[in-house]
Amino acid sequence: MWHVPVGPAMASGEVTLKPTLARFLYRAKIGAGADRTQREEAVGISRATLGLLMVVLVTATGARAQEEGEVRRAYFRAVADFFQMPSGEVSILGEWRLPAEEVPVVLFVARRAGVSPEALVALRRSGRGWSELAGRYHLDAAQFYVPLSDEASAGPLQTAYDQYRSLPAPRWSEVSLGDRHIVDLVNLRLVSQTLRIAPARVLAQAVGAGSWDRVYRALIGDRDATSSHGVES
Repeated sequence: MWHVPVGPAMASGEVTLKPTLARFLYRAKIGAGADRTQREEAVGISRATLGLLMVVLVTATGARAQEEGEVRRAYFRAVADFFQMPSGEVSILGEWRLPAEEVPVVLFVARRAGVSPEALVALRRSGRGWSELAGRYHLDAAQFYVPLSDEASAGPLQTAYDQYRSLPAPRWSEVSLGDRHIVDLVNLRLVSQTLRIAPARVLAQAVGAGSWDRVYRALIGDRDATSSHGVES
């Protein structure tokens, strides 16, 4: 029989790991802990970054809302000056869920038709278009016309001015104006006369502006910048 020597450790049931294997397991344990720590740090950084982005977004949204409010108030002051009425009354009309650029249309049509602005707002909010309302109160295209030289581009009003230019003035009642034409013509008159700027320049600014309160604000900025350099607009 062969005799296999049994060491003290094996006899007692204890097994001693080789040094190489022990070091491997130790490093693996440490590595796992390090990976977990790195993941926790990464999650912490991601949360901090997300929080910072939320703060920036809220701040930007608030600044944009404030800017839009300032633009709207400046535009309503111009409307009040044009129609020679208290700015508070104009602001009330603007609170009736009506686009800001339609407020001067309400006042323009109301004065020429001899009806109250409140009645027009109610009709407009019921779904009636400005073209329909103008016809209802016998306001034809001649009453919305704003003088513009034949050589000048009419921008967003090109189709309307093509009709005006194709007919003699006594026949301008035959010109067909859509709702957008009426809004643009009333605002063109308002902005041009309030700022004393040629209609052609106003129409050039209106291209791609999005709304007439923004057109007004942009032209004020241009005028102020020009005035600061000592040049008349």
